[in-house]
Amino acid sequence: MSDNIIQLNEDLIKHDLKDLVRNSVEETLNALLDKEADELVNAQKYERSSERQGYRSGHYKRNFHTTAGEVELKVPKLKGVPFETAIIERYRRMESSGEEALIEMYLAGVSVRRVEDITEALWGTKVSPGTISNLNKKAYEHIESWRTRPLSGEYPYVYVDGVYLKRSWGGEIQNVSILVAIGGSRDGCREIIGAAEGMKEDKESWRSFFIWLKERGLAGVRLIIGDKNLGMLETIPEVFPDTRYQRCTVHFYRNIFSVTPRKRMKEVAMMLKAIHAQESKEAAREKTRQVMAKLQEMKLSAAAKKLQDGIEETLTYMDFPTQHWTRIRTNNTIERLNREIKRRTKAIGAFPDGQSALMLVCARLRHVAGTQWGTRRYMNMDHLIHMENEMQSDIIAG
Repeated sequence: MSDNIIQLNEDLIKHDLKDLVRNSVEETLNALLDKEADELVNAQKYERSSERQGYRSGHYKRNFHTTAGEVELKVPKLKGVPFETAIIERYRRMESSGEEALIEMYLAGVSVRRVEDITEALWGTKVSPGTISNLNKKAYEHIESWRTRPLSGEYPYVYVDGVYLKRSWGGEIQNVSILVAIGGSRDGCREIIGAAEGMKEDKESWRSFFIWLKERGLAGVRLIIGDKNLGMLETIPEVFPDTRYQRCTVHFYRNIFSVTPRKRMKEVAMMLKAIHAQESKEAAREKTRQVMAKLQEMKLSAAAKKLQDGIEETLTYMDFPTQHWTRIRTNNTIERLNREIKRRTKAIGAFPDGQSALMLVCARLRHVAGTQWGTRRYMNMDHLIHMENEMQSDIIAG
């Protein structure tokens, strides 16, 4: 029974199939070149015609690399009419589409090793390190063009944060900060409006970042949402004097939890959330006084002090439309992006330099921005426009 089993030589089949495909590509391209030559001379081989525009004069051979392997082309030589083939250029464009796909994979944050595996599966061979290097250079150009694009229109809400990555510096591993900004545009969509290397999240880094955004066209900012950072807080009034600041309530809670016993955290969390569940700023302030008193009774004076010192920074959102409150009182929209960046860069470890870190972060940000994340309306800005119009009318009437 076993004698009837058919055994296949898989390697031989793959080799023969590849040769078959390569020969087919070679024959097709040569046939297209001959057809193109006939059209240029306006006559077929050996055809006598008064409408003939030129004559064939043999052909020359040239090797041409395709995804199926290297083929030999027989390029016609003509007399009386120049032979300018469009076939090869069309095929080059088809070949370049594969290159563009590799660039897009890099821009989407696919690892270099994964790119090698994909090219081997598609073409039967891995791309060379030199090819990957050239692709990365092209990718950097795409990324940098996107990163430095001009900004137009208004962005009433801007979310900012920094994400820390590792880089090698003088034989040591150091932190490098990438500052990221997301704008809530007038149409209610989210847009990644900036990413830049910040080294440290100090005043000078934030100042340079905000000035860079402003020079590119960032305007109409009413509120900046972010974690409390002294360098950022000192810079906002300098660069955006008419803009207000909202401290992320989630980060504020974490700051209070740092001086709260673990067994008390759940109870304290419910008390803090009750403050930001109030219907107005005055009601939130009254609730804050009650929570502070309760914390004192619980012997949590350090938590009560942090609440007293920082609560006003977390209530700014209440001066904006109630429909926007859940969207603008936290920095969650940028925190989710930071987690995605961390996930993508975790396998890399330490980057060779800050520029490499910035480019990979921007590659991932650019990919996310092109998904539904960047096209779906995040909030209805008509509520803000209506509120501002009412305030303007009250000023005029007063």
